[in-house]
Formats: sequence, C-alpha cells, structure tokens
Amino acid sequence: MKKKLLALALACGMIFSLAACGNDSAGNNTPATNSETPEAVSSEAPESQAPSYEPATVRVAYMPNLGSAGSLFVGISQGFFEEVGLTVETFEFQGGPAEIAAMASGDIDISQIGHGAHSLCIQGQAKIFQMDHTTSLSDVVVGNRAKGIETIEDLKGKTVAVASGTSSEIILQQALARAGMTIDDINTVEMTVDGMTTALVSGQIDAAASWSPNTVTLQNTLGDDYVNLGCNADFLDSAIFPSSYICTPQYAEENHDILVRFAQALDKAHDWRAEHPEEMAKILAAELDAPEDTMLQAVGEADWYTITEVCGDMEAIKTVYETQQGIFLNNGTITEEVPVEDYVLFDVMQEAYDAYAAAK
Repeated sequence: MKKKLLALALACGMIFSLAACGNDSAGNNTPATNSETPEAVSSEAPESQAPSYEPATVRVAYMPNLGSAGSLFVGISQGFFEEVGLTVETFEFQGGPAEIAAMASGDIDISQIGHGAHSLCIQGQAKIFQMDHTTSLSDVVVGNRAKGIETIEDLKGKTVAVASGTSSEIILQQALARAGMTIDDINTVEMTVDGMTTALVSGQIDAAASWSPNTVTLQNTLGDDYVNLGCNADFLDSAIFPSSYICTPQYAEENHDILVRFAQALDKAHDWRAEHPEEMAKILAAELDAPEDTMLQAVGEADWYTITEVCGDMEAIKTVYETQQGIFLNNGTITEEVPVEDYVLFDVMQEAYDAYAAAK
C-alpha cells in the first residue's frame, strides 16, 4: 500500500493530503451499534428518517475487464445502486471512444472509460463526474519472441496492433518514446483489444498494445514467447492513469441528482472492491461469462485502494487529472491546457462523498 501511495505522490509531484472514505470490514454502510445502550441507537436513527429517492433507470456502458466493470457490477450485485433508487442497465463496449459516441447518439447515459478516452473529455465531448480508480496497471505492449521481438527497439518496421483513442494507443506511445521512437517507426494496424489476442497468438501481427484480462490470456497462451515491452508501472514516476465515469454535458445538466446518487453508490462499491478483489473477480467472471481463473489472475490490474482514501479530497483528485492532462499535452493528443474544472464535475463528487459519509 505504501508503495502505491508513493508512486501516486511521485506521479502527481506532491504528497496528497488523504481524506479517508472508510468502511467496515465487509465494505458495508451498516450503522454502528452499542450493545450497552440499544435504546440510544433506535431513538437516533429511526427508519422514518431513511432517505427516499425518486426511482430512475440509467443505461451504463462498460468494457469487459475488472478495471472498467468491477465497481459497476459490484454496485449492482451488492445492491448499492438499488439503495439510492437506481436501476442499472448495462451495455458492453470495446473502447471509450465508442462509448462516448453512443452517449452522443442518446443510446447510453453513463460510461466508464479508461485513461485514453479522457482526452475526449478534455476536448469537451463528455463530463467526468466520478473517478473510478487513480491508477490503471492493466496496459501492456506485448511482443511475440517467436517474431524476433525482445525489446521495444525490435518493433522498428514490425506490425503492431493498436486501438486508437484508447489507453492502448497511450501505452504504445509512451513505450516507444522511452526508446526514442515514434509511431512512424512501426507499422500499426487498427484492432479491438479482443481481436489483438487472436491475431498475436496466430502470428498475424508481431506485437500488440493490449490490456488485462487479454494480456493474461496472451501470457498464458504464448508462454515463453510472451514479452512485456512496456506497461503502466514503468511510468509511475512521471505519469498516472486514472479511470472515470462520464456522461454528456447535456445529461449532466439535466440529471445532477442521478449523477450524485450514482457516484454515491460507486463510493460504497469502491470500498467493497478494495476489500474483496477476489470476490469482485468472481462476480465479473460470472457476469461476463469469462474464465474465473483468468479474472482472478487479473486482480492486480489497478490500484483499488487509493481512490478510497482520496475520494473526499477534491484537491488530490484535481491533481490526478492535471497530471493526466500533462501526458496528453506531452504526446500531442491535445494541444492546449484546459482547466480541469471545465470537464470534471467536482460538485457531484463532493455531494456524493458527503452523502456516503453521512449514511455510515
């Protein structure tokens, strides 16, 4: 845990002032009881004072991995969304840009995105209303040793699969830059991350910029031919890779209360997720019809803890997004710095945290 916090502090260029969300040992919101004075408990927290919510349904997009779908399906399975009057309908996508396009067309209300698609939020296409986790550790540039790939430099002139506009593209750019290379030094082919897995195993491509759990499948299948050419953990001294929940600016303007309630349920899901990563993996395996052992091997694909400690600290969260924006500026994805307040709804995050804290 200390190592994770140190990496986060280094990536952000400061020591965060942590504001702990806290939870009981099971991640529940169960009010504390005192066996010696039961009458005090019952008189101070009557059932009639429980919040009442207007029922609402939200259509939510996710990608089929722990980092994207973990908190969502934890919240559904544990009833956290139901507690705040929300019914969640889920829709699977293969990348953030496609999710944002679906929101723009009105087919989806809310999406969970990885690091790469945040550039579209900076450009005004969506609003961030809740951070899901501070640091993704799932992205890997995978090479096939059987194709003569041993180092990132060996990719020169080789065929590499990438999913543009996602964290796949970002991790590839960073790995190449570390070796003094650019995208122009390789032959890229556009693929979904699922498609990369089949293509790399069958020898159609030489390398792929992929993410978990596909990287777990690749490692298990390629065996000794699997080569890690660069991953998120290699850059935590200067970068950070958050994931977030987003919506369109119009949806945010018209549904402030729903976003607060959704974010409140996520705060509770984050606490549960951090304390029960293996159970989360099993939930996802069942929901996504994925091999349970593969999901269990992928539980380290993100820092699950830090968000539970900074969720009430808006300055710390702001620093994460500012640091992230620096990555996009450095690699040319965006050309101008944008105030994070323009695309991050800190008021929603704060209201959700306050409501969650008050409910404990």
